[in-house]
Amino acid sequence: MKKMYLAMIILVLSVMSACSQASTQNNNEPSPSASNATTTSPSGEASAEPTPEKELPKVAFVYIGVPGDGGWTFEHDKARKVIEEKFGIKATVVENVPEGPDAERVFEELAQDNDIIFGTSFGYMDSMYNVAQKYPKVIFMHATGYKTAENMGTYQGKGFESGYLAGIAAGKLTKDNKIGYVGAFPIPEVIYTINAFTLGAQSVNPDVEISVIWSNTWFDPATERQAAISLLDQGVDVLANYQDSPAGIQAAQERGVWGMGNDSDMNSYAPETYVTNPVLDWGPYYTEVIQSVIDGTWKSGSYYGGFKEGMVDIAPFGKNVPQEVQDLVNAKKKDIIDGNFQVFSGPVYDQSGAEKVAEGAALSLEDILVMDYFVKGVKGSIPQ
Repeated sequence: MKKMYLAMIILVLSVMSACSQASTQNNNEPSPSASNATTTSPSGEASAEPTPEKELPKVAFVYIGVPGDGGWTFEHDKARKVIEEKFGIKATVVENVPEGPDAERVFEELAQDNDIIFGTSFGYMDSMYNVAQKYPKVIFMHATGYKTAENMGTYQGKGFESGYLAGIAAGKLTKDNKIGYVGAFPIPEVIYTINAFTLGAQSVNPDVEISVIWSNTWFDPATERQAAISLLDQGVDVLANYQDSPAGIQAAQERGVWGMGNDSDMNSYAPETYVTNPVLDWGPYYTEVIQSVIDGTWKSGSYYGGFKEGMVDIAPFGKNVPQEVQDLVNAKKKDIIDGNFQVFSGPVYDQSGAEKVAEGAALSLEDILVMDYFVKGVKGSIPQ
């Protein structure tokens, strides 16, 4: 019996000695962090330690209006939702920010707690530029402007491409050759779009006349409705509008007149007389900007996207627009995408008859972006 107890004690001591030796061996081995920091993949192959995820930037948007405008701000807000879903972030949004001192205050407050700030109105340009100088580590992106800095870029859609196509539709639909256009503000962006619209209409109807009046608003339904009515009272039978609200096309439908809005699909507001209008898709570009910031590849510059880049388009045609008109517009759209047609190809003349673009030539993008004259066929003036 004593021999059995003795054997058991020897066995236990042997096991304890073996464990102690194993523990000592393990403690003497280098840890992964002290060596080449490799791990083993499921396939058994050594692989590098995974790099930590890149930090997501804080993003803010400043709107001139509200997403409920159904136009310009609505489209920017749609794009905001795209980037929130794409990157899993929650952007800060400030709505109804007027251009001027209030805008500068808002941008300065946002710059204290954000990495990227998108300002979505032309009139924010100077405010953004001023604040960008104070916060060099914050990236400022300004829609439709032309001032840049090391930490401030600009972006815009080539609205003259989509405006030209809307003009083709208007030129084909008018019966009396009298088309009205309610301009927003007399800035190059609006001027060159009206000119492109006019050239498009003239390409299918040389006798057409475009009457222009200014609302001096981006979103003021009452003012925009009154401006539309003043043109309707002059007998126009197609009415285009550059503002964010659908007030103009609603007034047109009440008179049984073809109507076109701007920036977003406005079909639902006047389904019986809606034609189409230029639309914008900011989502892909906003996604690209944010990804470049995450990757550390963002650089200041000015970006202009057209049909080819997917930034501009025209809204689906209204239900009563003849197929012949739709086909004509779509054919010209393909020509633009394929590079077979430029909107401001010569000859182009201004209201006085002076040649602005010679036959066989075409305006450069730089010349288009500073356009300050109306082309021949426009009835109206540009306030100085």
